[in-house]
Amino acid sequence: MPSANPLRRMPVQQRSAERLTRILDACAALLDETGYEDLSTRDVAARAGVPIGSVYRFFGNKRAMAEALAARNLDGYAQRITERIAALPAADWRGVVDAVLDEYLAMKRTVPGFALVDFGHRIPLAAPASGANHEVADRLAELLGTHLGRTVDASLRRATLVAVEAADALLQLAFRVGPSGDPEIIAETRELLYAYLARVLD
Repeated sequence: MPSANPLRRMPVQQRSAERLTRILDACAALLDETGYEDLSTRDVAARAGVPIGSVYRFFGNKRAMAEALAARNLDGYAQRITERIAALPAADWRGVVDAVLDEYLAMKRTVPGFALVDFGHRIPLAAPASGANHEVADRLAELLGTHLGRTVDASLRRATLVAVEAADALLQLAFRVGPSGDPEIIAETRELLYAYLARVLD
C-alpha cells in the first residue's frame, strides 16, 4: 500500500515539481522495461536526466519511488473517474461502475508502469493486496456517495471494498488469460458488480 507520504520532501518550486515528475515518469518507463527487481535509482536518474542526488532528495530508495508512483496513479484514476461521472445522472450508479472499470482498464493498457505497480500492491514484497484495495475502496466510496447524494456509511464502505476486492481478483485473471484483458471475463466482472451492488444501491 502506498504510504501516506513516500516523499522525503515535497517540491516547493515549479522547477522542483517538474523534476519530480520526470523522475516518476522515468521510474514508470523502466518498470515496464526491466521490472521492479532490476529497477535502480541510478538508472532512473539517468533516464530522467537528473543527478542521482535529485532522486535521493525525494526518495530514500526505489520502494519509496514506486510507492509515490502508485499514489500518483491513484490520484490520476480518481480524477479520471470524477471527470467522467460528472456527466452522468445522479441516480446512475451503474454508469459509475462502468467508469470505474473502464478507466482502470484504460490505465492498465496505456499508462507506463501501471501494469506492475497500479495502486501499490503489485510491488514484490509489498503489503497484502487488501492494503492498497482499502485505500482504493475508500476513494471510490466517497466518489460514489457524492455522486448519488447519499451518506458514505459503513454499509456503503463495506460493499465498495467487497466490490473492489472481487474486481481486483477477476481483472488479474482477465489479464493473465489475455495480454489486453480477456473481454469475456471483463464482461462477467461487470455483471457481477452490477448484481452485487444492486442490493445496496437500488
